[in-house]
Formats: sequence, structure tokens, C-alpha cells
Amino acid sequence: METNIQIEGMSCGSCVGRIESALSKVDGVEKVSVNLASEKANVVTQDSISEETLIEAIKDAGYKAKVSVKSQDLEQKQKDNLEKEKIRLTISAVLTFPLVVPMIFMPFGIDVMPPGWVQLLLTLPVQFWIGLRFYKAAWGAVKAKSGNMDLLVALGTSAAFFLSLYHLIRFGSHAGHGGQGALYFESAAVIITLILLGKYFESKAKNQTTEAIKSLQKLMPEVARVRRGDEVVEVEIEKVKKGETVIVRPGEKIPVDGNVTVGQSEVDESLITGESLPVHKDIGDKVIAGSINADGVIEVETISSKDESTLSKIINLIESAQAEKAPIQRLVDKVSAIFVPIVLAISFGTFLVWGMTQGNWEVALINAVAVLVIACPCALGLATPTSIMVGTGLAAKAGILIKDAEALEMAHSVTTVAFDKTGTLTQGNPKLVSIHVESLDEKSLLEITAGIQEGSEHPLAKAVLEKCESSKIALKKAQNIKAIAGKGIKGEVEGEQYLIGTKKLMLESNIKVENYESNFNELVSKGHTVSFVAREGSPNALAMMAFKDELKSEAKSTIETLNKLKIRSLMISGDSFGAAKTIAKEVGISDFKAEVLPDEKEKVISELRSSGKIVAMVGDGINDAPALASADIGFAMSTGTDVAMHTAGVTLMRGNPKLIADTFDISRRTYRKIQQNLFWAFIYNIIGIPLAALGYLSPIVAGAAMAFSSVSVVSNSLLLRSWKPLSTRRER
Repeated sequence: METNIQIEGMSCGSCVGRIESALSKVDGVEKVSVNLASEKANVVTQDSISEETLIEAIKDAGYKAKVSVKSQDLEQKQKDNLEKEKIRLTISAVLTFPLVVPMIFMPFGIDVMPPGWVQLLLTLPVQFWIGLRFYKAAWGAVKAKSGNMDLLVALGTSAAFFLSLYHLIRFGSHAGHGGQGALYFESAAVIITLILLGKYFESKAKNQTTEAIKSLQKLMPEVARVRRGDEVVEVEIEKVKKGETVIVRPGEKIPVDGNVTVGQSEVDESLITGESLPVHKDIGDKVIAGSINADGVIEVETISSKDESTLSKIINLIESAQAEKAPIQRLVDKVSAIFVPIVLAISFGTFLVWGMTQGNWEVALINAVAVLVIACPCALGLATPTSIMVGTGLAAKAGILIKDAEALEMAHSVTTVAFDKTGTLTQGNPKLVSIHVESLDEKSLLEITAGIQEGSEHPLAKAVLEKCESSKIALKKAQNIKAIAGKGIKGEVEGEQYLIGTKKLMLESNIKVENYESNFNELVSKGHTVSFVAREGSPNALAMMAFKDELKSEAKSTIETLNKLKIRSLMISGDSFGAAKTIAKEVGISDFKAEVLPDEKEKVISELRSSGKIVAMVGDGINDAPALASADIGFAMSTGTDVAMHTAGVTLMRGNPKLIADTFDISRRTYRKIQQNLFWAFIYNIIGIPLAALGYLSPIVAGAAMAFSSVSVVSNSLLLRSWKPLSTRRER
């Protein structure tokens, strides 16, 4: 069972580690992933574990939690929280301002700092009212015997505040003047204000990382116009049932997944599939909830509820991918888990060394405070998830659904792409283009072969059935039907056993095909797929059928783009060597494997991986599922089977092979952002902590640097939003 839990109070990567540790200790929890950027925990458990048990474990770790609410409600709550943060920040800034302005004049020898008791009155509400959040979170960390950013902030600002209070009590009105009992109230207030400022901008920026999901959610209309009896009534979208008829006028959003029963129209599916051109829809065609009906009134029979619609599944898939933890993030989490204790040790060491060597324990304390304040693991915690959230959102807008963060991260390192032929490089809709018969007439042949293949999902079977339908040929009743994996099918018609399949199947069954040899070679050289028909017990094949599956218009340019990206392309086909060679040559693939049985595809992928290649597999059929699962990353066409899509890490919503190169491109750019973010997150601390320990950074400068580090990491991730698909850039 999978549960999503909304968490409040996380501030850094250490918080992530603490919550994951707390949840992992609950009996029955199998997998935990906590995302700092989305503030969600994704927990996989046994059915016996209640949501309340998980929430209680998070609360015991010092955080607020509840089962993840509807996205719309969450968006409103985020807006409300951001407004509250803005109010707190404003109050904190107003109280801190009188303490900051005098600091501007100090380098000029002008002392206009308010009296000590005024500084105390200004700082008190900032420290203990506005800053109460830090104390609460810090206490939670202490109770859980761990540390986080809030503990560092609480310790640092408290040290500055109470040292100042001690001096104010001891020296009275003389405190802070003439070198006696320096006051650091302004340091405590400014640090808290700067951190709040950083948190505000960070929250604002984090909200922008989920814009892709928000734009998809807005596609779903709130009501649908439903025909009930003789009336047409407006019904809330949640209450529309399967099988009901929904009426959609021109310019309206289609509210449900369904099939057109009346009318025809052009439908804009661009925001869902990334397809820029409107798609013509006629009676019997499927429409997707959230797409826009352009120019005709249509009636649609609902085939799924709102929660089961394609749009809802897309949103759930994106949210799931954003909740997942990328492999590189696991290393970051391990670092964050030990980071705070190390910082506390460095801070304490700084205090002791300065105090014992210089004899000035006051300076020692201030330098120790600076170490605590600058050492914020918040940027580390945000470096990866913010990039993942933006990257997966952009991919979804382009029609690329990435199932998990691992697939997004893995895609950037792919060295080889293995293509199934049918439905990936070709249209997947072959046509029966010629029939060569020896001892049967064409009509009888079609009656038999169509009867045996009725109900089959194989593309060639569908082509035969379509030919019969268009020619109005009735099917003969077949029985004892058995598929022969990768080779063909056999069945009994009117007491006779028939075999339909490849040349290889005929030869294995001791059936001769010499009479068709010249025609066979000619058809294969043109890229046709050839199938033979034989009667059991007969020495020669009865007929030969040729099928032509047109190449996708984007296939050749896709291979060219992959070549430019220095990614090797390989085609794996069950077709004959000649037909596979012709198709491979047409698209520009020099390496191909022909006559590969379904169970052998997985072996090809495994061999490639064992040779050190990072392999992506592209397929669309049930027989591709093992190979998709075996590859480092699987690509499934949405025009294919559900099995393929469930197995693959990436689903291409348009069935357009160009999106494969786009996936690699967004993956590379996202991974580059992750690397940049981690560099900056680490460099702040690598440079800042020694400078603070050596006394070169004041606590105020340290606070500003800490706040800026988090904002810069999130802002850098948001720069990804300028990404455009490679295909779009080429067209301009």
C-alpha cells in the first residue's frame, strides 16, 4: 500500500533524514522517500499499517503531518502560508530596521545606536515570537536526538541575545559604549530576519517548481453537461458516471475521457500530449479529459471517472516522480544526516580555541555563533528535488511522462538506444498490400486466415481483419487456436489445420515455399513483412501475404539527432533479415538484429548491459515488456499497450520518437542543474565555515550568506524553465 503524507516544519536535509529514519523504524514500512521541496513523504507499507501510525511516527520526530490533501486545497494552503510568512517577515523587518540603520554609520565614526534597553525591546519579539518556530523545531530535533538547521539558528541567535542581555544587566546604560560589554542584539535580530527573508523567497520559488502540475489541474473543468433522460443538466465532474453521455460545445474543455458518439470536431490536446496540431475526432474516436474542443458540437460517452482519467493519471505520475528520490540525493541525505553534529563540534572547537588562545571569550562566542549560522544544510536538501520537480514538469508539458526520478537521472547517461521496429519507428498500423495464392482463391484465403486471427492483437492480424471488413468478407469459424510466439499462429477451420506465419515457421514445419521465392525476395527488399499460409499435411504453402507498415515521419530525424548526441541506435525486429535491413537503412540505423523472438529481445538488452553499455529500450507491445524492464531505462509509446507503459520508466504521450531525444536533453540539463546546485551548496560551507571559525565573518554576514545559499539553489533550478524541446528548436 502506498501513502502520501504532507509534512510541516522541515527546514533542511537533516530533517529529511530524521523523518525517513523515524518512518523506517515502524514495523511494516517497506520503503520511504521524503521530499524537502514538495514537503511530502511517500511511504510504501504492508496493508496492516494505518495512516495514523505513520503520522504519529512523524509527530514523534518533531514535525506536523497529515495524509496528503487534494492538490487544489494544498495550493490554497501554500498561498495562505506564504501570506503569513510575508506578514511575519514584515513585522520582523520593521523591528530590526532601527538596529540596522545605525550600523551603516559606524564605519564613519558616527554612533546613533539606540540605548541598550531599546535594543532589547526591539529584539525580544523578533527572538521569541517571530523566532519561536526555530525553538520549536530545535526542541523537536533535541527530543529526537538529532540536529537540523533550526537548532543551529536557535543556538546561534540565543547565544548572541543572552550575551547581550548579560552585558546590559552588568553594565547598564554603559553597555555597548566605550568598549565595555558589547551588545549583539542587532546580530540576533538581523540573522532571524535574513533567514525569514530567505525562507520567504525560497517558498515563493518552490511554489513555482510545481507550475506544471498546477497548469494540468486547471485543465479539468469543474462541471460537465450530461444528458440524463430527455434533459441536459450540469453535473459536478466528480459525479459523472461511466457510460453517461456528455455534450461538449465548441471552445469548451472536454471534461471526461470517452468515445465520440455524435458529431465530429478538431480537438487541441497540446497541453496533455504536447501535440501542437489539432487532432480530428470522429464517431468512435477517443477524447481525453482536459483537451479543448475546437469547432464542433460532440457527444462523448464516458469511459472512466475523473480519478481514473488520463489527465488524473498523468498528474499522479508526475507527483509520484517528484516525490521519488534520485540516486544522487541518497548520498546528499547521508551527508546531511551527519552535517549538523559536525558543525556543532566545529562551533564548540572554535569557541574553545579562540577563548584559550586569545583570552577573549566574548569574541570566541561570536565566532562560534557565526559558524553555527552559516552552516545551513538547507541548500543541500533542496539542490536535487527542486531540479527534479522542474525537470519532470517540463517533460510532462512536452508530452514526456517520467515515472520516477531515477529514470530522469539515468537518461542523461544512456549510450545505446534499442528500438523495436513496429509501432516505434513505423506507424504500427500495417496494411495488407498483396496476396499471392497457389491453390486457394483470395476470398477463401481471407475467410480462413481472418477466422483464425479474430480477436488477436497482433498488427498483422488486425491488417487481415481490416481487409475483410473493407471487402465485406465474412469470417469462417475457427477453433483450437494457438499462438506460436514470434513466429505465427495455427488453428482449425472446417476440420482442417492451418498454419499462418513466417518463412522460418514454414521451414521448421517442413513446408516448402520455393514457389514464392522470387516474389518473397522482391517484397522483402522493399521493406515488406511477409507471412505464409499453409494447410497441415500439405507439402507446399497455400499462399503468401505481404504487409507494409509505413515509417513514422519523425523516425529518420530522430536517429540523426541521437547520432549528434553521440548515442548509438540499434533496431531489434522479429521481421526477416531483408525487411529489417531495408527499414534500418531507410531510417539510418547501421546496427540491427532481425528474426528476434519476443523472449530473445530481453537477452539482447542484457548482453548490451553486460558489455558496459547504458541501454534504453523503446517499445510499445506486450512482447516488449521484458526488454523494457531489463533495460536501464524503458520508453513506451502511449499508442501501444498498457503493459508496456506500466513496465517502462518513460511514456511518450504522442508516440513520437522525437521525444526520446528530448528526454535525453531534459535529463542532461536537469542533471547539470543538480550538479551546479550541489557545488554551490557545498562551496558555501567549505568556504564559509573556515572563514567564520577564523573570525573573518560576522554572524550577520553569515546569516545573509546562509539565506542566499538556499534562494540561489532554488532560483538556479527554476532557470530550467527556459528549456524547449529539441524538435521545437529545430523547427524555428
